[in-house]
Amino acid sequence: MTILDAYAVIAFLKAEPAAAEVRPLLDRAEANLTAVGVAEVLDHLVRLAGAEEEVAALDLAQLGLLDGVVVDADLGLAAGRLRARRYHRSRCSVSMADCIAAEAARREATGLATTDPHLLDLCHLEGISAIVLTPSDGTRWEPPS
Repeated sequence: MTILDAYAVIAFLKAEPAAAEVRPLLDRAEANLTAVGVAEVLDHLVRLAGAEEEVAALDLAQLGLLDGVVVDADLGLAAGRLRARRYHRSRCSVSMADCIAAEAARREATGLATTDPHLLDLCHLEGISAIVLTPSDGTRWEPPS
């Protein structure tokens, strides 16, 4: 399994550069969002992209992503500890949802697919496997030296 961050799914649905990298993950039916990631994607599609709620939910269902990884107390605690350790408003501005996805990937011993440079930095620092996706500007994240 691969954990996708919300942007990976949004990029796929909007046919952004990362879409070609996300497609194989979805085709193998090994990709998943966290429950919070499902909420993030739905929020973005409805509030920012203007999609109807039912259509956005159907898009996720058709991709096999509607049933996200459950965020239980252990995952929540791990994500809270991670964000408390690593968050910085300019150097590492990761959201709680990012930390939940990172900890879900750590717990499942799988990769986290994202374009977010702060999240990729966090994964690098924490030893969490990451799959680097191409962001909409076409740049590519490189590990800090």
